[in-house]
Order: sequence, then structure tokens, then C-alpha cells
Amino acid sequence: MEQHIYTWEEMDAMRNVDIRTVAPETLWDIQDVKINMDLSKQERILDFIHQIGNPYCFRHRKYIVKVSFTDTDVTLEERMLGYIRSKCK
Repeated sequence: MEQHIYTWEEMDAMRNVDIRTVAPETLWDIQDVKINMDLSKQERILDFIHQIGNPYCFRHRKYIVKVSFTDTDVTLEERMLGYIRSKCK
């Protein structure tokens, strides 16, 4: 099965979805995504995007999730540790 290759414009439009105005019923639930570990890394990424529709904005049960990235060397784990430490003071 051939999968759609997204353009930069399409990816930018997905990245810019406003969670305050998006209709939750138009978003896929990430719990329905099944990762096929037999695929190559690139094929898994494309399959994930194909299944989730928008990798930047999706649902987890009743919650809308918006994902964004910054150009930094700080890892997600470091950010999470910093956040947890700031809340434990």
C-alpha cells in the first residue's frame, strides 16, 4: 500500500492547528494507532502519520493533545525533570 508523502505546506498546516477551535471529533485517538515494528524507521513514521492524520494535534481519549518542538539541544527527559523539580519545591 503506497502512502501519501506530505508536503511542507501540509505539514505546516497540521502544525498550526489551533486546539481552541479544532473539533475534537475530527481528530484521531492515538490509542487506535498500532506501530508495526517490522517496518523501517522511515516507514513507521509514515505509517504513524497515515494512521493519526495529524502528528501535531490528536486526541488521547477525551483530551486534545498538541505537540510542538523547539530547536534546542535540551532533551524531553531534561525538560520533564526540570518541570518536576520546579513543582516539588
